[in-house]
Amino acid sequence: RRSRRRKNITIAYESGQGNGAEQGVSEPQRARWEPKDWQQQLENIREMRRSRDAPVDEMGVQKCFDSSAPPQVMRYQVLLSLMLSSQTKDQVTSGAMQRLRQRGLSVDTILEMDEETLGQIIYPVGFWRNKVKYIKQTTAILKQKYGGDIPKSVEELVQLPGVGPKMAHLAMDIAWNSVSGIAVDTHVHRITNRLKWVKKETKHPEETRVALEAWLPRDVWREINWLLVGFGQQTCLPVKPHCKQCLNQDICPAAKR
Repeated sequence: RRSRRRKNITIAYESGQGNGAEQGVSEPQRARWEPKDWQQQLENIREMRRSRDAPVDEMGVQKCFDSSAPPQVMRYQVLLSLMLSSQTKDQVTSGAMQRLRQRGLSVDTILEMDEETLGQIIYPVGFWRNKVKYIKQTTAILKQKYGGDIPKSVEELVQLPGVGPKMAHLAMDIAWNSVSGIAVDTHVHRITNRLKWVKKETKHPEETRVALEAWLPRDVWREINWLLVGFGQQTCLPVKPHCKQCLNQDICPAAKR
């Protein structure tokens, strides 16, 4: 004889399935968290950014590459400009890219260029010595592994030397026209914390990205970086923000009234 014991199996039903559904009862869905007044705040920022006259609009990464170049070269230039832009003002990044493009900026020209010359061209971008090494290493990988093109996924992009999550998401958007996530830099990180667009204060940009993507509708992900970077350059400054000029002064938790 075999003794058989009944096993108690717990089944997690989705809404509308299982015993509750049979009795006409469904589990109440939890309301998704979202910050107070965020839609009005976003609309106000759109209005303040309508003139498109911030440094990011005139000299940002989307303005640094040669739009007439072959697609593969254009994508490489996008990635390179993103690498140069880290902790560097748009004006400085734009100048470095102009000088590089005068040399016929491509994977092959960078591989043929010695590090000293590359450093002289990109100076004075932030951490230019490290960026010379990253650019040379990344370019060699692109040549060997991707045939001179750039990867088509965030996972592969962040494996490249000197490429972080923000750069990867922007590269996906600008180079591949694909929205893979919200690109969070210091401006986006600072402003979304001031507006309380995160459920609890975040310490790092990547933590902020995860918090924003948890609730912010996907159809606005693409514009968030562009909107908030320009807003942070002109109005919501790191120190002494121009709160009195801001349309959100009455609905911003951090406003200095």
